[in-house]
Amino acid sequence: MAKILVELGETIREKDKLQTERNHSVVKSNTLIQKSRYNLTTTEQKVILYLITKIHPNDEQLTTYSFKVTEFREICGIEGNGGRFYAELKATIKNLADKSIWIRLDNGKDTLLRWIERPFIDEGSGTIEIKIDEFMRPYLLHLQSHFTRYDLYYILAMRSQYSIRLYEITKSYENMRIITVDIEDLKKSLFAEKYDRWNDFHRYVIQSAVKEINQYGDITVSYTPIKEGRRFTKLKFNISAKTDILERMKTWSNIEGKLNPKQVKGQISLYTPLGEDVKQRKT
Repeated sequence: MAKILVELGETIREKDKLQTERNHSVVKSNTLIQKSRYNLTTTEQKVILYLITKIHPNDEQLTTYSFKVTEFREICGIEGNGGRFYAELKATIKNLADKSIWIRLDNGKDTLLRWIERPFIDEGSGTIEIKIDEFMRPYLLHLQSHFTRYDLYYILAMRSQYSIRLYEITKSYENMRIITVDIEDLKKSLFAEKYDRWNDFHRYVIQSAVKEINQYGDITVSYTPIKEGRRFTKLKFNISAKTDILERMKTWSNIEGKLNPKQVKGQISLYTPLGEDVKQRKT
């Protein structure tokens, strides 16, 4: 019995640590969100966002962050294990090192930034060391205003690269509640310019992204296409926070269903953000 209790205690501590990592915040300058163009896969975005959660509010500079391959896989709920997953993650990090991001400066000029500096991978220990590129510092450190904060947890169940990107954009305008954007500008921000036809852009990008945002995000998004002449040229987004506890519980259930598919359908984990809310409402 003692052995069983010890093992149960270790399992609880592991789950508690896992959920604590998932609940860490992503904090980004709105400039980095709203005035940038980049093309990252879902996993590549999760690597970057996971790294950003490791930044401490009092950090004076961007440092090298070390993590286990298994740690990243478990926290982000990414399927796969063994050598194949390890190889895929190495390929993902290589792509990140090779890719750059266009960003619009205050003077109106566009410049290129890199996501990460040279990574180090220790295959023996299964450990990866990565530093976010130093030129990203103004968009990630000491942000006093015009920034967006959200929990990593809310993007982990998203499967489309456009969902995470559109979630960040709409989240950054949450306080405005209603925004109208030019469709061509939005395509550029999402790196979805290959969808020339409105029907394709709507079906494969907007419709699917908004569906995932509403299922897994902490905001609710709806949209209305606006026509000028014979073409749809703008999208009007309505954005609202999920403040109702039942609505939030449904969202957490949706996320848990994706991250822990073996769990009973509709069951809320003790380790979701639900904890403190329910405790306070019960007392």
